Amino acid sequence: MKILVPIKRVVDPYVKVRVAADESAVELANLKMAINPFCEIAVEEAVRLKEKGQADEIIAVSIGPKVAQEQLRTAMALGADRGILVEHDEELAPISIAKVLKAVVEKEQPDLVLFGKQSIDGDNNQTAQMTAALAGMGQATFASSIEVEGDQVTVAREIDGGIQTLSVKLPAVVSADLRLNEPRYASLPNIMKAKRKPLDTVTVADFELQLKSHQQVIKVTAPAERSGGIMVGSVEELVEKLKNEAKVV
Repeated sequence: MKILVPIKRVVDPYVKVRVAADESAVELANLKMAINPFCEIAVEEAVRLKEKGQADEIIAVSIGPKVAQEQLRTAMALGADRGILVEHDEELAPISIAKVLKAVVEKEQPDLVLFGKQSIDGDNNQTAQMTAALAGMGQATFASSIEVEGDQVTVAREIDGGIQTLSVKLPAVVSADLRLNEPRYASLPNIMKAKRKPLDTVTVADFELQLKSHQQVIKVTAPAERSGGIMVGSVEELVEKLKNEAKVV
């Protein structure tokens, strides 16, 4: 079984971000970048499936600038066998990313496309679903467990009423939820080995795709700072403030 794992380059989740002076975007200069945490969970699950003998090859793919090779090398240090970078310097909407990934799927013919459920920058939670629709593949999103048996993948997903279990015929698209697994750390020997693993670079033009800009960012602002708490002298005063100032009663 061949597994394709799309990954996204995002700001490290442990770094505090700030808005650019012109309020056009988040300031990215000199910030530490990393693999999107949900994508890292997807890589880990693919590696575990390979360790069980259920996968033969893991391919990590990313769409972004040339520096995204760093995140692909990290994915290979975690266990991916090779990487593909679709080089593109502009920000793409989820539908455009899905169109590029569909082209990669058609070229690589994977049995399983394993996504993180969403990225921590856009939080759109759309790309996996759109890729499945465009590629005509079955999908199971928000997986908290994944079992592959023959030509079927069984996914357990958390819903409001409990656990829903879905069975999808391969090839399929699955997106990983937070509780699917806990990613491992890349060891130094594996980091060194990753530098020798193959990493192919292509462009959107190589797939003969015409991508349009579907969204325009008008303004980016930081959230309002929380005001300090106050002490009230009585229950009556608390109720009055909750009713007339906070308007939650």
